[in-house]
Amino acid sequence: WGTSMEFRKNVATEFVMGAGALQLVGRYARNFAAQKVLLVTDPGLVAAGWVAKVVEALTQADVPSVVFSDVSPNPREVEVMVGARLFQDSGCDLIVALGGGSPMDCAKGIGIVATSGEDILSFEGVDKVCVPGPPLICIPTTAGTAADVSQFAIINDTARHVKIAIISKAMVPDAALIDPRTTTTMPADLTAATGIDALVHAIEAYVSTASSPVTDLHALEAVRLISTNLVQAIQNPDEMRYRDAMMLASLLAGLAFSNASLGLVHAMAHSLGGLLDLPHGVCNALLLEYVVEFNHAGAPERYAALAKAFGVNVDSLPVDEQKKHFIEDLFALRMAFGLGQGLGQLGVKKESIPTLARYASSDPCVATNPVKPGVQDIEWIYERALAPR
Repeated sequence: WGTSMEFRKNVATEFVMGAGALQLVGRYARNFAAQKVLLVTDPGLVAAGWVAKVVEALTQADVPSVVFSDVSPNPREVEVMVGARLFQDSGCDLIVALGGGSPMDCAKGIGIVATSGEDILSFEGVDKVCVPGPPLICIPTTAGTAADVSQFAIINDTARHVKIAIISKAMVPDAALIDPRTTTTMPADLTAATGIDALVHAIEAYVSTASSPVTDLHALEAVRLISTNLVQAIQNPDEMRYRDAMMLASLLAGLAFSNASLGLVHAMAHSLGGLLDLPHGVCNALLLEYVVEFNHAGAPERYAALAKAFGVNVDSLPVDEQKKHFIEDLFALRMAFGLGQGLGQLGVKKESIPTLARYASSDPCVATNPVKPGVQDIEWIYERALAPR
């Protein structure tokens, strides 16, 4: 047969994207024959008024709901378990997640706990979910996490101070209603952090050892969109063309990483979030260029394609110069958002690095990194990122 394309499994959520998508939540709930909805969200979205809009849309469709808004920025295992009890005690049969990655990941966890009766931490790892959760509809309110289309859920195990990854087709939501208008209430710093999270999703998916022509298309287009629209979305927060473009970039990056997986940036960021409860997008931003520097020799042609998609002219440059120019432009991007600090300024201590590196080395995202890192390699990267450049 000669040489042929490697086979790859791809999964995707049914999604509706565009202004007004949020208003379809009642229709979708009825399509799933929902009797009562658990709406999982966070206090910020209650204050911003988006929760009231979702409840109103459900009420207009004659679907009652109960709101669970006790979700932390890094969702904890106890929050999942409390939400699952509320789901059962309230007689719910469908979950709507409204928010960024934290409410959506929490909602995914609530679903599989509610149907299985198991502790959420028992699902850590790949393909450990035997019984799917109830129908799940996601309404993302940030342009970055893409939990609305991914088969990942990240939950904080507070006893071990580790973020666990639950990776399963059962984690893919049944529907995503992607309404870019919901991102207009994000402050500038959250727009930046979630936008860089989407950029890292795309970069890591493209250099992943599980990438494919399908994920490559999504990843490269996401990089192009982010490079030309993220700064504009922050400087012109009410201009919907930039918000639309960033929401599309988040979706495309999500479709890429959900199927190609991620890499060392996310493994290290998960470790920081679990041990020190640090913001995920900011951790990604501060780690990215150091991981690119470490990984570059393992996939130089792929990094060259990413650099060109990012707008960096690397044609005819030697490989070392290609790496240097791409890293400089990634650094310039985070500096433009005021993210010039090192991890040390977030409270990371040098004495914590061995523990952080040990946790990161066992994260599932390491499996598809283009270069296999040892624990000492990861320690070196953390140390490089401690101080500002």
